[in-house]
Amino acid sequence: MNKSCYYIVNGITLYRLVMAPVLIWLIFKHQVHVFKWLLAFSYFTDLIDGWLARRYHATSILGAKLDSAADDLTVVAGIVAVVVLKPAFLKQQQAFVIILVALFLIQTVLAFLRYRKITSFHTWSAKGAAFMQGSFLILLSFYLNL
Repeated sequence: MNKSCYYIVNGITLYRLVMAPVLIWLIFKHQVHVFKWLLAFSYFTDLIDGWLARRYHATSILGAKLDSAADDLTVVAGIVAVVVLKPAFLKQQQAFVIILVALFLIQTVLAFLRYRKITSFHTWSAKGAAFMQGSFLILLSFYLNL
């Protein structure tokens, strides 16, 4: 493993970890234009950090855990933006939101019961789901003028 690549990949992930609370702060400061571009950049860095880690053999258990935490916090920032800035949209899509939250809770509870921890899958289906989730939140932030 190339140590400099390891630090670069984890640095990209660390950027997303640090940026998540900044994104939430931007929402409450109504800096929507800055928020949506930084959210898009955070999702872009999510796409490249895993690829770089595999390409340059800079993978680690710590890196995978940091990546999962950064992914979750970035999604939380996007959801907070919708809740704070577009609550009418959530009310309008209430049935879909309830289904999504229920599926997430079921998966989390089942993983915890089976593995005694919350999972951090890095499978192709998980990557695809994360890509669609990120695309949805980015498009929503631009389309609804969050």
